[in-house]
Amino acid sequence: MAKALPPPETSKALLARLWRHYVRHHRGGILLAVLCTVALAGFTALYPVVIQQAFDLFTEGDARIVWLVPPVIIVITALKSLAQYGQAVSVQAVVLRVIEALQNDLFRSLTRTDLALVAQDAPARYAARFTADAQAIREALTKAINGLADGLTVVGLAASMIWLDWQMSLILALLYPVAVVPVLRLGKRIRRASGGMQERVGETAAILTESFAAARVVRSYGLEPQEEARAARAFAELRQALLTIARTRAKLDPILEALGGIAVAGVLAYVGWKVSTGRGTVGEFTGFITALLLATRPMRALGSLNAALQEGFGGLIRVFAVMDRAPRITERPGAAPLPEGAGRLAFEDVGFHYDGEGRGQPALSGLSFAAEPGQTVALVGPSGAGKSTALTLLPRLYDATEGRILFDGADIRDVTLASLRAAIAYVGQDAVIFDDTALANIAYGRAGASRAEVEQAARAAAAHDFITALPRGYDTVLGPGGSRLSGGQRQRIALARALLRNPRVLLLDEATSALDAENEAAIGRALEGLRKGRTTLVVAHRLATVQQADRIVVMRDGRAVEQGRHAELVARDGLYARMVRTQAFAAA
Repeated sequence: MAKALPPPETSKALLARLWRHYVRHHRGGILLAVLCTVALAGFTALYPVVIQQAFDLFTEGDARIVWLVPPVIIVITALKSLAQYGQAVSVQAVVLRVIEALQNDLFRSLTRTDLALVAQDAPARYAARFTADAQAIREALTKAINGLADGLTVVGLAASMIWLDWQMSLILALLYPVAVVPVLRLGKRIRRASGGMQERVGETAAILTESFAAARVVRSYGLEPQEEARAARAFAELRQALLTIARTRAKLDPILEALGGIAVAGVLAYVGWKVSTGRGTVGEFTGFITALLLATRPMRALGSLNAALQEGFGGLIRVFAVMDRAPRITERPGAAPLPEGAGRLAFEDVGFHYDGEGRGQPALSGLSFAAEPGQTVALVGPSGAGKSTALTLLPRLYDATEGRILFDGADIRDVTLASLRAAIAYVGQDAVIFDDTALANIAYGRAGASRAEVEQAARAAAAHDFITALPRGYDTVLGPGGSRLSGGQRQRIALARALLRNPRVLLLDEATSALDAENEAAIGRALEGLRKGRTTLVVAHRLATVQQADRIVVMRDGRAVEQGRHAELVARDGLYARMVRTQAFAAA
């Protein structure tokens, strides 16, 4: 995969790109965060000034220290708490929307890029871009914006200390009041919010894994928009869950701050009363508060900012590297829709290398055959002969490196991908079933299909009876990978999806090979109806299932070594005849 990735961008370029494409669109949220940040820094810097005024009142023995200073501190603390809460929530609202946009763009890039590029890495590794890397970026963004508040706070406190007698300020706050924290109530809320957030993370990971595993079907059926919408909903729910837990956590520090302010006010009132009545000294008062302590936390946060930023940069590099990979399967300038036709196919001297560079053993070499409208053409041969590879070239999951493929007279590289794939339906050995209802699984075959059309397709695929027997009929959720269905039932759902698509060309890649004889016979009957009037390419190992094909193309080492009908090929006594005898002997 390393060869496909562009060189890493500099930190400056990463920040510029992040701002230009994702951050700057949230000006309202950024403005609110900045206002709260300035207010937070300002109210924090007021503390030493209030203390200095309290000193003067103490020195003068003014009784206002009892009834004026404590309320002022309570007001300042309350306002600071509100600013702190607003700053925390507004920052998270902006950051989480940025992460959501990044996730949607990354997912859109992966669903629309070449299947070859997606197949270069394990799905879980891609999923990590959406989880671990997104988390690192989130933490970096949060700490970077919070770093502004910390910096302003330190500057404000430094200015206050310069204005004040620094020797006095060092003595003032040696002891910071410790307030009682209502941990129990907020702790329960945080635990509940964390549980909900973890569920959303799990659901999102499941959708991503499922979509990447079904990449062949998604592209063959043109399901990219549906999958992107499904992922977008999951990302939005994940954002909301994360924002909920952020709001809950954000309440802790403000409550601590407010209760601490009340404690300070109480201490000031008590000591002020002692001083004003001659029972205490200014030294007793100055031992409790210090402006220096107020700068401890922001200084510590600023010290750890760089590490978080570096982790975020690493996450951005990995995410942008995936998004920036240029796909090879693209539409040519001026590509036209697939012309009308009955589904005639022609492979003309088609060659293919998986590396795309013509090195090593070719998967296909000089492959030529034709399929007339309505014909069934079977591709047979030993494993590794290139049969399934030939099927993947037709919907342009991969592009031929030599020769060309004609679809109703048009080179498939000269037509739009959407029109090409809309004319094709694919059914593989492993039926891909999404964790959705039976109705939705079949309706994936054609966007906007009505319920009546879905049920008609299910009847034609011999699936209607078992679907209606499910607990909620067509509205039953089939589970991950169709776990609530048998293998034969899953395959019938896939056939109904293909039938609903009403394609010109049907691709069957070992569609019945994993089934028992009874299921294979039932699905075989459904396939007969599905093939009527359609050009069909069939990949099969069981030669008994393709004896009625209009043409059988026998492949070996990526080449077509024999072509003809079953009886003709048996009479030639070549590779096909040997394969027929071998399977007949094995069955006996």
